[in-house]
Amino acid sequence: MSKQTIIRYLQSIVAIPMLAVAMPLTGIQSIPDMAPSIANSVEVADSVITPQEKEDLKKKADAIDTFLTKRGSVLAGYGAKFVEEAEKNDIDWRLLVSISGRETTFGRNMCKNPKAPNNPFGWGSCKIGFKSIDEAIEKVSASLGGNSEGTARHYTGKTTLQILRKYNSVIPNYPKEVERLMNMIKVEEVVK
Repeated sequence: MSKQTIIRYLQSIVAIPMLAVAMPLTGIQSIPDMAPSIANSVEVADSVITPQEKEDLKKKADAIDTFLTKRGSVLAGYGAKFVEEAEKNDIDWRLLVSISGRETTFGRNMCKNPKAPNNPFGWGSCKIGFKSIDEAIEKVSASLGGNSEGTARHYTGKTTLQILRKYNSVIPNYPKEVERLMNMIKVEEVVK
């Protein structure tokens, strides 16, 4: 079971008691001091990360930043954001970086459409823009992870290869090209 699935499960368990506290039945007095304890249990569930996991995430982020810096990418420095969003959305931590490499040479040739700024992923055929690179990473990661309402039907429950086939179904070698880039991003001892 993925970390994201566990977190969603825990959040659903907490939601029901919170609704009961927030909307008491008629004639039954609510218990106001329960709400803070329920809220605290959600924070604990979301923040449980071992020192080893934290170190692994940092290694991944550093590997991305080193990889992008060597290629003169404008995305260098976003390693932690790429890793954070990949973890949230249960996708491979190298996927989005590699898509940016295939689509826009790691952001160096970002979408030129003035109506689609901050799009280093060629998302929406360069017709969709974002307020910032951070927002682009967040939204595209959520979409590829099946966590965006508009694209969930395309990406939910897919493997990396299936995601890539859906992302660009026109170029037959597209998945192999992106996977080749993914394999170039290395960390000495990365937990997958």
